[in-house]
Amino acid sequence: MANVTVIGAQWGDEGKGKIVDWLASRADAVVRFQGGHNAGHTLVIDGTTYKLSLLPSGIVSGTLSVIGNGVVLDPWALKSEIEKIEGQGVKVTADNLAVADNCPLILPIHRDLDGLREAAAGSGKIGTTGRGIGPAYEDKVGRRAIRVCDLAHLGALEPQLDRLCAHHDALRAGFDQPPVDREALLQELREIADFVLQYAQPVWKRLKKVRKAGAKILFEGAQGVLLDIDHGTYPFVTSSNTVSGTAAAGSGLGPNATGYVLGIVKAYTTRVGSGPFPTELGDEIGKGLGERGHEFGTVTGRQRRVGWFDAVIVRQSCAISGVTGIALTKIDVLDGLDEVKICTGYRLRGQVFDHFPSHAADQAAVEPIYETMEGWKESTAGARSFADLPANAVKYIQRVQELIETPVALVSTSPERDDTILMRDPFMD
Repeated sequence: MANVTVIGAQWGDEGKGKIVDWLASRADAVVRFQGGHNAGHTLVIDGTTYKLSLLPSGIVSGTLSVIGNGVVLDPWALKSEIEKIEGQGVKVTADNLAVADNCPLILPIHRDLDGLREAAAGSGKIGTTGRGIGPAYEDKVGRRAIRVCDLAHLGALEPQLDRLCAHHDALRAGFDQPPVDREALLQELREIADFVLQYAQPVWKRLKKVRKAGAKILFEGAQGVLLDIDHGTYPFVTSSNTVSGTAAAGSGLGPNATGYVLGIVKAYTTRVGSGPFPTELGDEIGKGLGERGHEFGTVTGRQRRVGWFDAVIVRQSCAISGVTGIALTKIDVLDGLDEVKICTGYRLRGQVFDHFPSHAADQAAVEPIYETMEGWKESTAGARSFADLPANAVKYIQRVQELIETPVALVSTSPERDDTILMRDPFMD
């Protein structure tokens, strides 16, 4: 049986939470390997909605859930999220949650800096969630980070604080802000330390043991490939690598452990925040898709921008991330339309492109080339077999997989876990 790595193949918000939860019920461990609490996953199980930002989706089903070293961890957000889902009846203990002891921490000063920068950026705003993700990754790479393991050695933290504050004090001065209050920061860390440390461990070692026992591991990515720091629509991207290859570095297991790569793809396209979006719809059709799809960010509540399916960017994402098969979600949102469109290429200054160019100005200037297909009036909501789908919906799915050059493994027909059509089993492939 294969391990499975799940990544978003668009700009995030593709419905990874439901798919990961469905797969987690058949896995022995679920691992978050990048991002922070800027990622939002919504799970609907037996009518109960769970909104997760930091915790792996497997936590709801009781599966061993691991926060890997590639994640930047806000310890206060972790505590808040655990308390919230425990209030919904989910039990979280050191037996079913493990946090990498070498995870970098997101600190209050990171949130401060994130907000100050966005407020001062004017037309250069990137549209971050303001949760300190980017500044925390900067400190990690700049070797200034305070990590989970440091919470057990706060009395020896002075040299690290010197490096950290020398950097942040200079930045804060540029925004007319006072220096970092070191004692207040230390006190906040003292107060949260024991809570976080109860889950802390070298997770690479635990995962090695799980793998050696022949258990199935599910690697859960956050955001989407088009928000990847290298391969996304730079600079309107997140601060980590979101591609499948990050699962190895972000968990402490080698690349041969990541297994089947499942790309989550929405049957249309959405995006939150700033940045290019070739197929964006500003008309009543776009408004209708957004309303039927409940297109609001899980974390920020921001309304998502909505557009037709873009086969060019999905094909590119699948190639970059080595996607084995896709899970097509929210097909039911397209129900009732007279026609549906798929972007098959771009025009840019008289030339036809079969890929998304790298420069932001070119990305903003491309014009989509559409293929129009007949829609379907019948409902796909709740379908659990391919035979239950309308003929035109089947044609749409088949055309999507032709254009993205990647087979469809799963089709999701509602937010409910069991409303899923299985065409290829990632754990058995």
